Amino acid sequence: MGNLTVRALRAVLAVVLAGTVFVQASMVWALATGEQEGTLPLTPLRVITILGMVAAQVVLVCVWRLVTMVRRGTVFSHAAFRYVDVVIGAIVTAALAWFAVTLVNAPGQRDDPGVTLIMGGVGAAILGVALIVLVLRMLLAQAVARDVEAARMQAELDEVI
Repeated sequence: MGNLTVRALRAVLAVVLAGTVFVQASMVWALATGEQEGTLPLTPLRVITILGMVAAQVVLVCVWRLVTMVRRGTVFSHAAFRYVDVVIGAIVTAALAWFAVTLVNAPGQRDDPGVTLIMGGVGAAILGVALIVLVLRMLLAQAVARDVEAARMQAELDEVI
């Protein structure tokens, strides 16, 4: 992975992390001031938003660590599994938070249940992302196994030579 690519990815990760912190701070401020506008129950939505942002932040930090491992050439190790597993858990948590938002929003959508169905579809898509990362984890496991096998064979070859 090139130096420019790593810097660009880290810049994007930093901007998104700053954005999530801003949204969290806004939600905490709104909870503290107790502003209630409209017909939706805003307090549960704000709490769910804060928790969803935490899940996003966890993913961002884990991706940052994985990029660091790629840069150092250590991503094909068992240490990478910890970060990938946390990413999968955080994505599932984000999907559950989205489903919670869908449930809180559903009573207000009795006249137009299509919105609730679309929101449920978005939640299913988020779970699909977790499944894609799980497949990528399996690919990482195969790559690590091959790397270990290659190192073992290299050691045997070094003994022969």
